[in-house]
Amino acid sequence: MRCVLLAGAAMMVAPWNSALAQDAAAPQSAAQRETEQDEAAPGEAKGVTDGTDADIPAPPPGADLPEVETVISNEEFADSVPEPGPNDDPELQGELESIEEFERRFAVSSDDADTTDNPAQNISQSAQQNDEFAAENPALDDQDPNEEIADAPVRDAELTAPLPPLDQFNVEPVEFADGSDGSDDETVEIKYTVEVNGLAEADKESSTNLAGMFDDLSSLKEDKEAANTAQINARLTEDSRLMKRILASEGWFEAQANTRLDRAVSDDGQPLNAVIDVVPGTRYAFSDIIIKADPTDPPNLIRDNLPLKVGDNIIAERVQGAEANVAVVLPQQGYPFAEVGHRDILLDPETGDGVYTLPVKTGPRSRFGGIETSGDLAFDAEHVEVLTRFDRGDLYDSRDVDDLRQALVATGLFNTVTVTPKETGKAAGEGTEYVTLMVDQDAGPPRTLAGSAGFGTGQGFRLEGSWTHRNVFPPEGALIFTGVAGTQEQGASATFRRSNAGRRDRTFQIGAEALHSDYDAYEAFTGRLSTLISYDSSQIWQKKLTYAYGAQIIGTNEQDYDFDAQERRRRTFFIGGLTGQVGIDHSDDLLNPTQGFKLTALVEPEGSLQDGFTPYVRARLDGSAYYPIGNSIVLAGRVRVGTIQGIERYDLAPSRRFYAGGGGSVRGYGYQQLGPKDPDDNPIGGRSLNEAAAEVRYRFGNFGVVGFVDAGQVYEESMPQFDNIRFGAGLGGRFYTNFGPLRLDVATPIGRKPGESWVSVYVSIGQAF
Repeated sequence: MRCVLLAGAAMMVAPWNSALAQDAAAPQSAAQRETEQDEAAPGEAKGVTDGTDADIPAPPPGADLPEVETVISNEEFADSVPEPGPNDDPELQGELESIEEFERRFAVSSDDADTTDNPAQNISQSAQQNDEFAAENPALDDQDPNEEIADAPVRDAELTAPLPPLDQFNVEPVEFADGSDGSDDETVEIKYTVEVNGLAEADKESSTNLAGMFDDLSSLKEDKEAANTAQINARLTEDSRLMKRILASEGWFEAQANTRLDRAVSDDGQPLNAVIDVVPGTRYAFSDIIIKADPTDPPNLIRDNLPLKVGDNIIAERVQGAEANVAVVLPQQGYPFAEVGHRDILLDPETGDGVYTLPVKTGPRSRFGGIETSGDLAFDAEHVEVLTRFDRGDLYDSRDVDDLRQALVATGLFNTVTVTPKETGKAAGEGTEYVTLMVDQDAGPPRTLAGSAGFGTGQGFRLEGSWTHRNVFPPEGALIFTGVAGTQEQGASATFRRSNAGRRDRTFQIGAEALHSDYDAYEAFTGRLSTLISYDSSQIWQKKLTYAYGAQIIGTNEQDYDFDAQERRRRTFFIGGLTGQVGIDHSDDLLNPTQGFKLTALVEPEGSLQDGFTPYVRARLDGSAYYPIGNSIVLAGRVRVGTIQGIERYDLAPSRRFYAGGGGSVRGYGYQQLGPKDPDDNPIGGRSLNEAAAEVRYRFGNFGVVGFVDAGQVYEESMPQFDNIRFGAGLGGRFYTNFGPLRLDVATPIGRKPGESWVSVYVSIGQAF
């Protein structure tokens, strides 16, 4: 065993020494080499070293090497293998054969087709042919017929033939194989399976579905076929890295994922089996959590909002979420310039512990100060302050800043607008500083053309177009012109509207309208002048309390049925009145409420001005409630009651009476089709009404199904009678979007009467109530 190892070492070292000597030494003559060999130490074979020569590295100083037993001495080796001499091989003393003789011998060995059973005759024939060709061509390439050594004979006569003229030279184009025969159309695919071992225990311990995560991201499982094994191996390598990253994200930082590719026992070895053997190792947990930051107010603000605990496993998603929460909470608690630094986690492989350190730069605690604007302005800083929901001196809260930014965007006057805090260094008391909000505006086009088209059962087709200048009278003073063309409505209107009039979401408007309406209940030519001040909810800010108040003057010429004359007659009405409305909203959403309730009360004191002054009051109360069952089902209900006091029905303009039926009332019936009717079966309206509805709303993803029952009736009396109530039932579909659900309802009347439709369809945005 020892000899073999030493011999192997010598075999490895000797070539390196020989190469080194060749590179370093100058060329030597044979005499010099013989002299050097003669000067070798006695008892050594020439050209052989004994291990002490400088060419072989010496052992390190102090090395305790075992004594090597000599296997064979140099003298015995020289005697056993003597050095060869020039006279030992007779062939070395012979004369070299000529090229001609070599050619003859070569021809005999290669021209099997021309051979006979007599080798001597073959050699003679080949030599004779070469001699004849050489005699005819004394100079083959160099044109020298007198040569000491003849040129090699040319055996192909075509090489000496004259070249054809260029005009007669025919070149055949090269044809490339294009696979048109279909032989290469079929692509060879290698099928394989995937096997993951050793992940089950880690998967049970983790709250994350590790196997599912790997399956979703795996290159191997994306396609179970490959063009070759190299492609499968590449996917194995990639998935091995993926597995380590997945395990590291759950706290296994030293996980191993070894791969191999196994062949099947079938004849073609397919399918192959791509195997990943997982060794999770130790799962690390927090042993300490250190926060490096300046003092905050309250003192534990950062730690209380960093939801990480000692003993928890180090999970990447939780760590990132905790740090993001700190980055969000600090600006909400008066630190607009807070910065969360890069974490440091020191791992101990022996204990599986991790020491977590998070540096945080809090910056100054700040309060709201002034507002400054820059850029292409739509309005000034004074109007920006109207849109704020905070006062100067309030503790800085990034949620208020986000709300201001959304309110600015909602005006529709900007291409882009940004709101950013700026340090002032001015003391605001209690260890705080004032911060200035910088509003950078880029005003957009203020003019808008809009159009819409629709169809409603009982309302027919309706086209509406509008032109709006949203800032003709800054700030936010809009001028709106609207036109309506439809089968049952035609008209035009002009409106001046100032949004955010002295207060956020308060609107002041003045309008003039001319409208022609032609319904089964009445036909009317109406002119209206109105003014209204309202304080409403918006998608940005849903308010608990809303209100509206205003006044209007109406002149209308209307046709309805005169029971005394037993015919439809046209009359003119002049009406003046006030409007007041109050709303209470404790629901969780404007367009898609799932819990809470809403109440709205509308009161309209009016007076009929024809034939004297006849005062009366129109009042209506609406309520709705929502109750969730689990995460997918909502029970919803609504009621409505209305009354008109102080006037007879015939003295009341038909357009000011109550009607019921349709998509926003009792589904399953035509528009305004419930209540008293004339002899021609046309509705004539009433002085009171009651309505109710119940829905079961089921949502799955972005879709939903609704089952509903509606009920209602209109009465000639001034108070609801709650009798002769008509019902409608149906099903609806919902498609939920970011601006509210799209609604499609199909309903049918219960206890259908002659002349009533079997089915009514309603399409709208938002829930029915």
